[in-house]
Amino acid sequence: MRIRNPFRKKKRQSALQFIASEEARQRHELTDAEIRGRMERIDHDFRLAFKLLKGHPSTVSFFGSSVIPETSEYYAHARKLSRMVVEQLGLTVVSGAGPGIMEAANRGAYEANGDSVGIAIQLPHEQDTNSYVTRSANFYYFFSRKMALTFTARAYVFFPGGYGTLDELFEILTLKKHGKIPSIPIVLVESDFWNPLHHYLEKTVFEKTKAITKADMDLYVITDDLDEVLNIIAGKGI
Repeated sequence: MRIRNPFRKKKRQSALQFIASEEARQRHELTDAEIRGRMERIDHDFRLAFKLLKGHPSTVSFFGSSVIPETSEYYAHARKLSRMVVEQLGLTVVSGAGPGIMEAANRGAYEANGDSVGIAIQLPHEQDTNSYVTRSANFYYFFSRKMALTFTARAYVFFPGGYGTLDELFEILTLKKHGKIPSIPIVLVESDFWNPLHHYLEKTVFEKTKAITKADMDLYVITDDLDEVLNIIAGKGI
């Protein structure tokens, strides 16, 4: 009788073997109930977006980090610009409804007695909707939330942020490049944050790799001048 040695090391798998076994373990056929549940969630999100944005045909969407503190100059600039958008252009301000830059944007609009819309997302660790929104909705999927953030916008304003902000920026740039959304302004505020990214795109992605074109480098504007941002939104700056 052969006795198994419990301390004997298992035969090491290659990386490809490990990936294949994990895929096989995790793979399963979607049931009709799962498909139906997902479709219902997607339908609910999109109906929510259209209902929320009805009556707000012209908006300015603000993007930026949720961890920027109230003491930051980025927060102060987003708050001021949002107030200017309401007071001087009479437009609705839309944000992701969270803290940080999103709060600053909603706060500026709220303080100017304007429409301050929040497009929130359900997360495992709940992110509270900031207290400066006048209308808000909570979305299940990120992709439907992003659609709502961009659907009625006449300009996209980006402040410093992390992966989420960069994801939103590059998706909008891609959609604009391929004509999938109207050719409306994309403005990156705070040059100290955005210039290093611009330099990388210009020197590495465009000049060295040639993965984008010269025209792609002109899809956005970087500025620190809030009056210039306002003129761009109003259609006077480009």
